[in-house]
Amino acid sequence: MAAFERILVTGGAGFVGGHLCAALAEAYPQATRSLLLRPGERGGHEAFAAAVADLVDEAAIDSLIARMRPDLVVHLAGQSSIAQALHAGEMTWRVNFHGSFALAAAVARHCPTAAFLFASTAAAYGASFRDGILNEDAPLRPVDVYSRSKVAAESALSDLLAPKGRLIVARPVNHSGPGQRNRNFALASFAAQIAAIEAGRAEPRLRVGDLSKARDFLDVRDVIDAYMRLIASTRDLPASVSIFNIASGRAHRMEALLERLRGQARAQFEIEVDPALLRPESDIASVACDATRLTKATGWRPRHDIDDMLQALLDDARAAQAQATTAPS
Repeated sequence: MAAFERILVTGGAGFVGGHLCAALAEAYPQATRSLLLRPGERGGHEAFAAAVADLVDEAAIDSLIARMRPDLVVHLAGQSSIAQALHAGEMTWRVNFHGSFALAAAVARHCPTAAFLFASTAAAYGASFRDGILNEDAPLRPVDVYSRSKVAAESALSDLLAPKGRLIVARPVNHSGPGQRNRNFALASFAAQIAAIEAGRAEPRLRVGDLSKARDFLDVRDVIDAYMRLIASTRDLPASVSIFNIASGRAHRMEALLERLRGQARAQFEIEVDPALLRPESDIASVACDATRLTKATGWRPRHDIDDMLQALLDDARAAQAQATTAPS
């Protein structure tokens, strides 16, 4: 396993970041661990020291990297919701592209041999999903501002970091599970609404978008396992830039996933399609990726099935409802 002395994580206060920081603290207990936080931002794992700077402030990021000189950077930060990105194009590009560019440029200047894991997205393949299940050689044909900004960042990072460093571009499919409470994501929204209905705090009507789409989903704990295996294998990867899908290879219809959640629910409810939740026509009918390259390189395979993921997600939503009920008013 690769040894790292100075680790910097961006986006570590979020859903995925919380899980990843816990795994990094356990795997690298002797390392100096820092978490990039925006001025005024709270949260993050207790084993990580706060490194305060705004990702889109190039001067602040350059100064921070010059001081820290990390030998491992895990870049999770960004606009991660496609739905939000549709209505915030400028900010999405500022964070997903300009922020990534500023961070990579600073790393290239001050610690050019650092390992750098970039959390991109399987959405980068875009319209190519109409051809079926895709591996890493499929053409990148992004169809929305979120995926276009991620594809641009991939190219910029490759140009900036490849000469001396080690860049790993991870393209995970949708992932959910315990800790995901942002209702801009479909499954988290379903679970939160069901938990509220069970608690008697919402009418028995669940609002949804288009349930006809099919998506490859992973449990967040399996995505973290993939990230950790890639980090551990960094120095053994043959290329200075390595790209890996993180996926199950199977697309699940959203309607079927909702029915599985309904089967785990403790209350009855109706389903209502909300026009405000419908995506543009460019949305792809089915998304699934092949992760054979990742399995061959690291031995990774998913350990949690869909029902594990959904049960953990719903249990977490119930816990959030219980906390809201007992919190002082």
